Amino acid sequence: GGVSGAPPPPGPPPPPGSGGPPPPRPPPGGHHHQQRPAAVPPAPAAAASPFHAPPPPAPAAPVGGPPVAQMGAMSLGAPPPPGPPGSGGPPPPLPPGPPAAHAATPFQTFTPQQPPSGGMGGPPPPPGQPHVMQPPPPGAGAPPPPGPPGGVPAPPAHAGSGFYGQQPPAPQQMQRGPAPPGPGGMQMQQPGMQQPGMQQPGMQQPGMQQPGMMGAPGMQQQPGMQPGIQQQQGGAIFEERIDYSIKVPDRFLRLTTDCIPSSASLAASSKIPMGAVIRPLAPPGPNDEEVDVVQPGAAGIIRCKRCRTYINPFITWLENGRRWRCNICAQLNECPSAYFCHLDEDGQRRDKMQRPELHKGVVEFVAPAEYMVRPPQPPSYFFVIDVSVTAVRSGMLKSVASAIKASLDDLPGETRTHIGFITFDNSVHYYSLKPGLSRPQMMVVGDLKELFVPAPDDLLVNLRDSRDIVEDFLDNLPEMFAKNQCPMSCLGPALKAAFTVTKHVGGKMSVFQSVLPTLGDGALKPRENPRVMGTPDEVKLLRLDTKWYKDTAIEFSRAQICVDMYFFPFQYIDIASASELARYTAGTVRTYVAFNPAVDGPKFESELKKNLTMDTAFEAVCRVRCSRGMRISNFYGNFFIRGTDLLALPNVSSDSVYTIDIVHDEQSVSSTAVTLQAALLYTSKDGERKIRVMTQALRTTSLTSDLVKSIDQDAMCNVLAKQALSVAIKTNLDNARGRLQQICVDIIRSAKNGDKRTVSGYAMPPQQGQQADDDAKEKPIPDNLKLLPLYTLSMMKNVGLRGGTDVHPDERVQAHQLLSNMSVEQSLRYVYPQLFAIHDMDSTAGLPADANSGKAKTAGRNNILLPKVANLSVERLTSNGIFLLDNGVDMYLWVGRSSDPAVTSALFGISSLENVDMSQVRLITKGNDVASRLDAITHALREDDGEVIIIEPKVIIVREGDAAMEARFFWHLVEDRASFSGGTFSYEEWMQFVQNPPRQGPPGGMGGPPGQGMRGPPGPPHPGQGMPPGPPGQQMRGPAPPGPPGPHGGMRGPPSGPPGPHGMPQQGMAPPPPGGMPPGPPGSGGYSHPPPPGRPMGAPMPPQGMAPPAGPPPLGRPMPPQGLAPPAGGPPPPGRPMPPQGMAPPAGPPRVPPPGPPMGAAAPPPPGRPMPPPPPGAGAPPPPPRY
Repeated sequence: GGVSGAPPPPGPPPPPGSGGPPPPRPPPGGHHHQQRPAAVPPAPAAAASPFHAPPPPAPAAPVGGPPVAQMGAMSLGAPPPPGPPGSGGPPPPLPPGPPAAHAATPFQTFTPQQPPSGGMGGPPPPPGQPHVMQPPPPGAGAPPPPGPPGGVPAPPAHAGSGFYGQQPPAPQQMQRGPAPPGPGGMQMQQPGMQQPGMQQPGMQQPGMQQPGMMGAPGMQQQPGMQPGIQQQQGGAIFEERIDYSIKVPDRFLRLTTDCIPSSASLAASSKIPMGAVIRPLAPPGPNDEEVDVVQPGAAGIIRCKRCRTYINPFITWLENGRRWRCNICAQLNECPSAYFCHLDEDGQRRDKMQRPELHKGVVEFVAPAEYMVRPPQPPSYFFVIDVSVTAVRSGMLKSVASAIKASLDDLPGETRTHIGFITFDNSVHYYSLKPGLSRPQMMVVGDLKELFVPAPDDLLVNLRDSRDIVEDFLDNLPEMFAKNQCPMSCLGPALKAAFTVTKHVGGKMSVFQSVLPTLGDGALKPRENPRVMGTPDEVKLLRLDTKWYKDTAIEFSRAQICVDMYFFPFQYIDIASASELARYTAGTVRTYVAFNPAVDGPKFESELKKNLTMDTAFEAVCRVRCSRGMRISNFYGNFFIRGTDLLALPNVSSDSVYTIDIVHDEQSVSSTAVTLQAALLYTSKDGERKIRVMTQALRTTSLTSDLVKSIDQDAMCNVLAKQALSVAIKTNLDNARGRLQQICVDIIRSAKNGDKRTVSGYAMPPQQGQQADDDAKEKPIPDNLKLLPLYTLSMMKNVGLRGGTDVHPDERVQAHQLLSNMSVEQSLRYVYPQLFAIHDMDSTAGLPADANSGKAKTAGRNNILLPKVANLSVERLTSNGIFLLDNGVDMYLWVGRSSDPAVTSALFGISSLENVDMSQVRLITKGNDVASRLDAITHALREDDGEVIIIEPKVIIVREGDAAMEARFFWHLVEDRASFSGGTFSYEEWMQFVQNPPRQGPPGGMGGPPGQGMRGPPGPPHPGQGMPPGPPGQQMRGPAPPGPPGPHGGMRGPPSGPPGPHGMPQQGMAPPPPGGMPPGPPGSGGYSHPPPPGRPMGAPMPPQGMAPPAGPPPLGRPMPPQGLAPPAGGPPPPGRPMPPQGMAPPAGPPRVPPPGPPMGAAAPPPPGRPMPPPPPGAGAPPPPPRY
């Protein structure tokens, strides 16, 4: 074909095998900050693997340049040297035919914004003076794309940042035409996946567009192109004509804002985080549409030749459909003849509504053969089971065998499914399940240093062929080790053995562990230290102790093996280290503390069955792209990042969630719209290779008010929670809570301040001194942000981030894992639970809704009516009531001392719970009206739309007065004060602080807790106005210090009864067989060890920067009077800790928190809970939410 433009002069050849200095490589892991690489190094040859495709034949080199080097699955070679000023990037490919037959279209190019510091050099042209390129003479071929401003040489055209890229030009060689055509005239795509730590030269990373690569968006008016040029701040803004009604359904993608700041300065001044929550395989609800499946034709899957963006509804069609402009990188692409269609009078393709990829936000392509490097592997399920004495006596082994057997009929893959087992204690046990055997054959390997795998071909077998022998093995597994007395565990060698068996096929591996692994590779030491609990050094217990598990997890990820971890701890088990296996292999972590088969068995078995039988994608990779000027800065979730932005996901389920942060990569965005595209390439359970593509367009704005109006507070809280967890692990928990507090204050301040006068994109100070800030404080919080302060307060008091000495390290790590992988709805329920009044629920509660139910709150597939919701405050609890609290993971049933004997008898079979062994109390689920309706409510709260398997609810019974159990229950009453730094706010005090923040808070941007002499929450009482004492005869009760684990899944305080053998509690857990549970290693600081010396949990924290009072601090918070409502006004009601004594009151009149709402008032909005008039400028806090 003809060549348009002169090629750049040849430069000095690069050293052999190198394309420039290697870019800094970020540490692999779940949280990464994407950085722009300085140059792209070549990579050594790699053997074919699930991530590496065999190399296609190298095309013949064009005249004037060396042939393209081929190695592995990648095209190697350095990018071309810079050309003369104004030469621009490589020209777009020309259609086949003589050059003269391709007439050029005159066009203008407009200079984009000045590149950020550290980018390409060269001064930009003066503002408002766009660089105009003259059209070439007729017959000279297509003009090259415009060069960057100031004569800066354009960077090499990016061959693609998708799963598979095209071959870039060889060193010192310009691309001189289209690549060799593939089937149907489409350019051939490289099969295989990008090699780890390797980037193709000339490939553009999503969101990392180099300046000056805008293609030709300013071409003459053509059908299908509606460009208008807006001048803003001296630069060119390309006005897109986009149908913003095309959206990705919320179940797949939730964004924190529906628009994007047009400049980095606006984003910095508004302080509004931008991010997205992606759930690519979310199941459809009853009223949701299924995802359209697109079968590519002769042209294959249409993608941008530069950035590898998939075709989507937001591209721009040019030249009557013969070309299209990419909405991510603005590259002009040729439309293959097999995909061509004429445009209508609106510039849209006439077949738009017949092609889902052109009018739907989510589509799924059936991937052709070049998207796979090996045939799809059969679904494989391998189980690694701990059979130590703890696992056997606790009943864990029996429950595991029962759950696996119940799942065999529903495992994905049908006749293709493979299965295998390994057990371990102080040795590794293999099981041959070869068809034709009368019973399984057990092979024991005791040498952990020289571990080998006997009969490897018989350890992973086809389930259909060996079904009888597999069931026989599961039936006899508990009896095989019933007399096992070994207390130790060799988890590391067992994992190595399992890897050897399954590495050729990949799949899902389920690991069940009950004790701390102390033998062989991966041995862990008991590093629990009660003295660091509640201090900044506590975070060290939340980090991995050895890199062995992380390194092993990366090897598992490369072999396409996903690891799900199930822990059953009775003592410290170091979940922080072992959970790295799940984190880097896209697995899950579940913990069942002090496992009791009667209490925990149903929930565990249903969760295991759901994880095994739910729709699962295998051998997946995911990449997120965004338009020029923006980039993805961080990823949150369980995965391993290959390179800079390719998420390696051995398994993806309908529960898998991934979260991203979006930031500006340039000072301004050169378009009126920003596009975000997420693509997931995976193998379905039926062995079909598919690509799910989700594309969302967002408008840009230069107004803070528009940005505030577009905030989705639910998605914002999900992103903020995951950012806080990352900060907590990197620094400490105090910094994480401080960051949440500061971001909440900043967002509310931005919402109240509104739009500000700007000069060159920077906000100018108000012209009337402080009057503007004072006026802003009087403004109400926007409706779409009214619940943001409440959710922020709840996140700071959540078990994952709360302070104090009463959260066990293993418990906190489990909370981190849960919250890091939750969807938007799940995270809101987890941080702000629901509290239902059961004792006075309506007669229709627990029954399906009918036409007369109106707008009553319902749950579940059958629309079960729910009881009225109460505020999360101790003021709502009454001694004659029964309350159900649900956080989406656990359920608590709080029973008052004076509850109705008839209701108590209907639920528990006894008229009162006083002086009763709570370990023997069970909740009745049928046989009477109250029990049946409560059972329907608990199951409805666990039903998810679209999910086949329902998680059995675990209801933890909490008796009033049981300090150990109530301590965990009170954690969830987030509207009350807590006893740690950053948690001493009540909801009313927190709202006053948010609406009237201090002008300059303590170091780190964190506002002080109540009691400090600063503007914000109320201080201590005025002299002579003490806190009211508790009701006469009421016991002062506060949360107990940490103790042994309880049956509710948390680490509870000391039991009311005497400890059992070896220090294990008798109450609330399954009593072990004679002989008791084996003791933990000395000094392990197990769950049953006493709390560290120091401040009681119920005591308030001293104010920041002040010495604690001389005397002992007051203990916990009192309960309200039994059966009585709290006082209607006056000082803070009972249930709040006393403020520190000995402090000087703040200047001015005393501030007293407003009284709480009346007893039993409904919490959710609307209607809101009644609140007295707030202090001037404070405003009333909004009511808690309805779900």
